[in-house]
Parts: sequence; C-alpha cells; structure tokens
Amino acid sequence: MKKYLVIAVLLIVPVIFFLNNSISNPSEYATYKNALRPNPIQFAEFALGDDDPILMVNLLKFKDKAQYDDGRATNLTGREAYEIYVTETREHLANVGAELILGGEVSGLLLGEVEELWDAFGVARYPSRKAMIAMARNPAYIESEKHRAAGLAGQLNIEVSEQGFGF
Repeated sequence: MKKYLVIAVLLIVPVIFFLNNSISNPSEYATYKNALRPNPIQFAEFALGDDDPILMVNLLKFKDKAQYDDGRATNLTGREAYEIYVTETREHLANVGAELILGGEVSGLLLGEVEELWDAFGVARYPSRKAMIAMARNPAYIESEKHRAAGLAGQLNIEVSEQGFGF
C-alpha cells in the first residue's frame, strides 16, 4: 500500500506543480493603483534619474463630476475640468521645450486584464526631467493644475525613453 501511495504522490505532485506554474504567472496578479501625485520615493527616483529626453504616457481616469479643492461650485464633469487643464498646459509645456504629441479616448483592451479601463491617454515629450520639474514648480502651472486635480480620479504616469527597440 505504501508503494502505491508513493507512486501516486510522485505522479500527482509534478502535475500540480506544472498546472500551478502554467496558470499562475505573477504578472496576472499585478495591482495597478491610480494616483494624482507621485509619492516621495517615486519623485526622488525621478528627480535623480538621467536627464535625457523622456516621454510621459498618461493613463487617465476621470471623476464623474469635477471637485475643486477650494470647494467652488461647478457643473463641470471631470473630463471638462481636465480639458481646461490640457488647454492651459500646452503653453506651460512650450515654455520648457515640451509638447503634447498624442492623445485620445481609451476604447478597449486587446491584451491583458485590468479591473477597469482608463478613460483617456496622453503622451507628452519633455527635453529632460529637469524641464518637467521646472514646469511643475511654476506658479502659473500650479494654478492650471487645479483643473487637473478637480477632474481626475487618478492616473498612471509611465516614463518612457525614446531609445531602444529601433523605434
């Protein structure tokens, strides 16, 4: 009887191991958390990184109704408040040699899984991290940023190097 138990275990364990590893890819369980601002560690890593040109891919999730931190009454949707931010930010970007290069509505997901799709995306090109930080610290930009904060439920900001992969 012991012999059959050992044989059964020797046959079953590899099958369980194989099935478990084939369906449990760690990336399948990745967590994505939208935010409005980088945490201190993210900002420090960004500020101390190389100062080459970068692209910032913004995955945006809007609030149904805009909510301003100063409590002002508004009938704007989150998307409408964010559109004010984008309009004003084009000038702030130009002042530091940056530009919006692409944007649009997120219409579906072909590959992978997320609990909820983002509403829109945008890509901005900055000549350097220093340029992006300088823009973010400019008082005129800070005033425009209020519309961003009022309109967004959160976002992912993905830093991309234009180097590599032959693009």
